[in-house]
Amino acid sequence: MKKLPKIKFQLTNEDQFDSAKIKNKTVLFFYPKALTGGCSIEVADFQKNLKKFNKIGFDIIGASKDSIEKNKKFSDKYKLKYPLGSDEGKNCDKLGIWVEKSMYGRKYFGIDRSTFVINENGNILKSWNKVKVKGHVEEVYEFCKNL
Repeated sequence: MKKLPKIKFQLTNEDQFDSAKIKNKTVLFFYPKALTGGCSIEVADFQKNLKKFNKIGFDIIGASKDSIEKNKKFSDKYKLKYPLGSDEGKNCDKLGIWVEKSMYGRKYFGIDRSTFVINENGNILKSWNKVKVKGHVEEVYEFCKNL
């Protein structure tokens, strides 16, 4: 079992995510860009299933490299009841999810859509990388439910 590296970032609910202070089981997911197609589907899917996750003792937190202001707009648009984080630092590097990508022959760096299930001791129980949005939230829920 791998420990979540020391990471901190600002949340849309005025709190701060701090991996050293995790107290609850948490699903932490990273999406490439707020207010875009796949990311909108992903945050909405987690919102639709939030009560199910909460019922089995899990908090949900989403994060991207977008500014806190853009993430607040994203959160407001989808009426999210869980916080989004603004990772404007090196947290994605520490998690190994800041990767080189290619689109239409152009190379750039971006977030590898990823999800981490973390226990109350800050240990990563499971992670998914290169996430395909369709069916992902259900897969994460099934894993969490069977812990």
